[in-house]
Amino acid sequence: VQLQASGGGLVQAGGSLRLSCAASGGTFTWYTVGWFRRAPGKEREFVASIMRSGATAYYADSVRGRFTISRDNAKNTVYLQMNSLKPEDTAVYYCSASLGQSRDEAQYDYWGQGTQVTVSS
Repeated sequence: VQLQASGGGLVQAGGSLRLSCAASGGTFTWYTVGWFRRAPGKEREFVASIMRSGATAYYADSVRGRFTISRDNAKNTVYLQMNSLKPEDTAVYYCSASLGQSRDEAQYDYWGQGTQVTVSS
């Protein structure tokens, strides 16, 4: 499956962005889809994931209550709605797909190219 992330940009602290991850070339409903991010000078970290049906989602503690992950299986797309953004949310955001249900990036086999999110203070 191929993944294309989009929707990043520059936003002021407290603002919102919605990221999209469009999938092609596979059976989308087979996959858990996750968002990860890599901030400058840091390792890539888990942000959120959503299971195949969309009924179950998981979040990192740092984003819970501010970010919402959702999926539209008819459009083969997963979204990450990011509200109340903070400067520490600045990172390259990657979407990824896994046949499992883990939050461990090692379990994700397919990755999009990343989209830059920059939050100014």
